Amino acid sequence: MVNYALGNNVITQIGLLVHDIEKTSRAYADFFGVDKPQWFWTDEAEKAKTEHRGKPTEARAKLAFFNMGSLQLELIEPDRNPSTWRESLDSNGEGFHHIAFVIEGMKEKISLLEAGGMPLLQKGEYTGGRYAYMDTFKDLKLLIELLEKDR
Repeated sequence: MVNYALGNNVITQIGLLVHDIEKTSRAYADFFGVDKPQWFWTDEAEKAKTEHRGKPTEARAKLAFFNMGSLQLELIEPDRNPSTWRESLDSNGEGFHHIAFVIEGMKEKISLLEAGGMPLLQKGEYTGGRYAYMDTFKDLKLLIELLEKDR
């Protein structure tokens, strides 16, 4: 058994895919009795450098975040361009997409997981860091997102 040792076993985030971020954000805000967060677009391709299944993509998504104590709930409404978000929404419908962990050493962690048969699905940059979605479904029955913050 391979020890993947992400260096952190604290789930930071749960990601959900939605068709209508405005409507779903309102539903969550009302349910929890909190302010509805303002959604925003992910960065454009030139800045995000998004790759899906090893190829550059123009994919963007609307994101809204609910900070729920030690856990963040992320709502994701993808555009129509190729992405793990679009694939999952089209195949599985709305709902669960990933759990995320904050890590250090993105390249090394990706290599370690890939060596264990958990391929990189999508990666990109955002202001303040980078992310990678790893296909851990075969073994873990879900997708893992790795988040690395700039130092």
